[in-house]
Amino acid sequence: AMGGNHTQPKFILLGITDTPWAQAPLFGLFLLIYVVTLAGNIGLMVLVWVAPSLHTPMYFFLTHLSLADVCYSTVISPKMLTDLLFGNKTISWAGCMTQFHLFALFATAECHLLAAMAYDRHVAVCHPLSYVTAVSPRACWHLVAWSYLVASLSALIYTACTFGGSFCRPRRVDHFFCDAGPVLRLSCSDTHGREVAIFALAAANGLGTAVVILLSYGRVLHAVLAVRSAPSRARAFRTCASHLVSVSVFYGSLFFMYLQPASRHGSRDKVASVFYTVVSPVLNPFIYSLRNKEVKAALGKCRRRILNLC
Repeated sequence: AMGGNHTQPKFILLGITDTPWAQAPLFGLFLLIYVVTLAGNIGLMVLVWVAPSLHTPMYFFLTHLSLADVCYSTVISPKMLTDLLFGNKTISWAGCMTQFHLFALFATAECHLLAAMAYDRHVAVCHPLSYVTAVSPRACWHLVAWSYLVASLSALIYTACTFGGSFCRPRRVDHFFCDAGPVLRLSCSDTHGREVAIFALAAANGLGTAVVILLSYGRVLHAVLAVRSAPSRARAFRTCASHLVSVSVFYGSLFFMYLQPASRHGSRDKVASVFYTVVSPVLNPFIYSLRNKEVKAALGKCRRRILNLC
């Protein structure tokens, strides 16, 4: 290695696959998904902003979920797309660290935002009379601020643990972005303590928020089953089911990646990572909003307003 390389080592991202014929179809697929992710999430944020009927706690949390989705898919997808298109897979040490730090921040924030949304649904269904006070605008801001505060502190610790050692092997990251596991495998200093710290913090963030989500939806389903009217029971069931599908895709793939010992990691990691970095952000706006009457009504109003202007 050259002298300058010790101060600022470069990493090589091996990408999703090194099969030449697969690069172009994957580029097309991931470009389409990324464009739909941006359109769906930014569209939802704008709609909530311009439609007074959507100025409710649920949509307030949804806009922040959409913001987190846009941010962390943008941290990963453009670099992955250029790598697939041009085959230039190098990334600087600072670039690698920044990418991982921002990904960790927004993915952790997403866990806490999903928990806040589950709590909001729980209060709305199980305690409707105290909803206005329990989920006041101030309480909503506190929950969102808490999500970003915990995510910021967690991301600092994850990043320090991942990039705190020295790297002396060929710096080939066997992944399509700079993730903790593949980067730690390149370290030539002892990583056991740092791996334990990452595992413990990921477990606290992931399992802690997952418990809140499961308990909240459990209480919601219990309350729904007590409702006599079949149509409202079916509607609430559909809503809960679709939310839980989204949560399962996100958490299932995250837990697969971060809550298993380092020795167990292998080629399936990339497939699991695609689910929480690419699939989950594109699904969320459709699962959480497009099937709702309020969103459809707001979209209709906006469309009529635009047509009137034209």
